[in-house]
Amino acid sequence: EIGVRLVGSEMCIRDRCKISGMYVKNATGERLLVYVSDKGEVIPKYEDVSTEGFDMNEVFCLGCSWSGDPRKLVKR
Repeated sequence: EIGVRLVGSEMCIRDRCKISGMYVKNATGERLLVYVSDKGEVIPKYEDVSTEGFDMNEVFCLGCSWSGDPRKLVKR
């Protein structure tokens, strides 16, 4: 299990749905489950899964309709 902490921002999804799980998509719409670290880094939920072809610059919340740059989840 990865001990990654999601940090909220002004658009804080954490306050809305309290879910740290996110996903990213590739060109064909396949999803890859990820977490966003407190430094804004996108980390796959499962270490043995390849991230090749997935857009790591846009994450989608599993609990609500929010999507955007993972760095916006980190308070600066």
